[in-house]
Amino acid sequence: MSATLNIKYFNSFWLKKIDSITQENTVNEVIVPGGYTSSNANDWFIEEARIRGGYNNTSVDFGVKAYLVEEETRQQHRFNSIIYSGVFNSRTGINRTNVFSVGEEITKSADPANGSIQKLYAEDTNLIVLQEDKVSRALIDKDAIYSAEGNAAVTSSTQVIGQIIPYAGNYGISTNPESFAVYGYRKYFTDRKRNAVLRLSMDGLTEISSYGMQDFFRDNLGSLQVEDDIIGGWDIHNKNYTVSIQQNGDYKTLSFDDSVNGWTSFLSFKPDFIFSLNTSMYSAHDGKIWQHYTLESGSTERGKFYGVSNDSTVTFVFNGNQSLIKNFKTINYEGSGDWEVNSMATSSDVSLPITKAINILTQANNLADLQNQILQNNFKAKENKYFANLINNTTSQPGEVLWGQDTSGIKGFFATVEMSVDNSLGGKKELFAVSTNYVESSY
Repeated sequence: MSATLNIKYFNSFWLKKIDSITQENTVNEVIVPGGYTSSNANDWFIEEARIRGGYNNTSVDFGVKAYLVEEETRQQHRFNSIIYSGVFNSRTGINRTNVFSVGEEITKSADPANGSIQKLYAEDTNLIVLQEDKVSRALIDKDAIYSAEGNAAVTSSTQVIGQIIPYAGNYGISTNPESFAVYGYRKYFTDRKRNAVLRLSMDGLTEISSYGMQDFFRDNLGSLQVEDDIIGGWDIHNKNYTVSIQQNGDYKTLSFDDSVNGWTSFLSFKPDFIFSLNTSMYSAHDGKIWQHYTLESGSTERGKFYGVSNDSTVTFVFNGNQSLIKNFKTINYEGSGDWEVNSMATSSDVSLPITKAINILTQANNLADLQNQILQNNFKAKENKYFANLINNTTSQPGEVLWGQDTSGIKGFFATVEMSVDNSLGGKKELFAVSTNYVESSY
């Protein structure tokens, strides 16, 4: 009886091997363990399996083990499929977000020919599915039944994700989900493979890159690699879609305005992320978050991004009377007095740069003062406008008698002008209109 008791009692214990770690010293009352030592004779201890150590007491068990027979146990990468879990209800305390029952149909697959699913966006009772080469919507808690004529009728369904219905147009989001932005019922994103910037709205997909910027996006999106970034975001302050094309350290950031259906401006900042909150626009750069359209305390300086000041530039083309070879004599503008002409060039001639207007205290108030300043290479104020003569900066041409800086005006069919203003001067800078005076070329 004694032997039998000992055997049963011994079977309620487990022998477990341990690794022996010794204490070497103490530093600041923290025990620092010593090196590892091993002894086959002593590295064993007894761990009891019975509760409270009594004879025939309740034994500790491993419990129920999940067991599933899988004929093919290797991992699968389903790049075109959606899977959903159980429900979460905070009111009743039900949380099944970690439950993926294989006994239910919890997956929905899109056409694999359109590439991988890059982004999902929930809109009301639909799910926008953006693949590399296609944009679709998946019905939630409803399904579509098609008639013989091909018309769809939406019906209620027990399915969580119903039929996936593609939008018209062979466009996708490529591999740049970071370009996605949304405001109201409009979604914006880029398709690098097709050199396009797209808007998804109530009227379907629209290629907004074709609004005067088709060549630009063809050149800049077409040269991108998979590892390059296209950062997109919504500017709630100006109601613009802002996109930044970044490649090899270089970048081009620009904005699109729905009110004019056009690309309104290039921007002098390189964001890592763009988002809007309430009525303010923010961007992330080098691990910091920056708020846009705000001035630093006590400063009136504008055009400052991430602590760096930037000038504002405007480039435009003079092309009146297209078929006429012209001599452009002057350039005039209405606006603030701080604007300068960086360059004005035709196909053959280039003018000297023109500096900003002189200080308001020394501006010409009469004809005599204006004549004294007429030879100065800067803008002059007259009748609330600014004007300057164009001084030729080209070398001599065959057959010309006068040339170079001795000749006023530049010759050509059209002229390309770049104007800039120094934002570090502070305050708002305005430019309302720009014009030029020209005559028919006589040589």
